[in-house]
Amino acid sequence: MPTLRDLIETLQARADVAGAVVLGRDGLLVDAGGLDAADAEHLAAVAPGIATAGDAMGAAASDGPLSTAVLEFAHGLAVVSVLSPDVLLVVRLAKDAEPGALVYELRRSRAQLAALV
Repeated sequence: MPTLRDLIETLQARADVAGAVVLGRDGLLVDAGGLDAADAEHLAAVAPGIATAGDAMGAAASDGPLSTAVLEFAHGLAVVSVLSPDVLLVVRLAKDAEPGALVYELRRSRAQLAALV
């Protein structure tokens, strides 16, 4: 049976991924790859706020809780995906990567990813 480590390694093997972090909604790092330890811990600490804001936005629009968010920054992109009510996945995309294929794969594989946690 695949594990969260397998998920991280599979994501790292993609040319469009710079790094990935699996974390709890409490901000605690579960696993990471492609990032140094300090960056992984920092992403794990701040990502729950994004998920909480997404949930609030979904509630305000009567669209339900956040499933996936694509974030565009001045120098890169990140995807936040809710794997379960308690576990999040953050993927930093490689420079100049397009997020469409990754988001499609994450959405298509949502049930299988949820089974890992």
